[in-house]
Amino acid sequence: VQLVESGGGLVQPGGSLRLSCAASGFTLAYYGISWFRQAPGKEREGVSCISRTDGITQYAESVKGRFTISRDNAKNTVYLQMNSLKPEDTAVYYCAVRWGNIGTMVSNEIDYWGQGTQVTVSS
Repeated sequence: VQLVESGGGLVQPGGSLRLSCAASGFTLAYYGISWFRQAPGKEREGVSCISRTDGITQYAESVKGRFTISRDNAKNTVYLQMNSLKPEDTAVYYCAVRWGNIGTMVSNEIDYWGQGTQVTVSS
């Protein structure tokens, strides 16, 4: 079971990045999927999640209107489109899954984690 994130990097404020998370060894279609992030010296926080079957999404208030989560079950991949990035979005971003229909932004409800990808927003 493996989740591998990609797409992180350095971007200027106001810029965009698209994170991807590819699953191997299991089928993402059976899981609710989430993105979390952890900035230096801060606790890991939920950013967004999407349900398994009906595509219901949730977002942290800090990213609403700027980030979009999506999933492509045929490609066994989940995405996080991040627009209008701010310096406070700088963090390691993790994708994560929970068995069942409902996504979650609560860390201790997660079944599997990716290794993380660094996003740095700076001029």
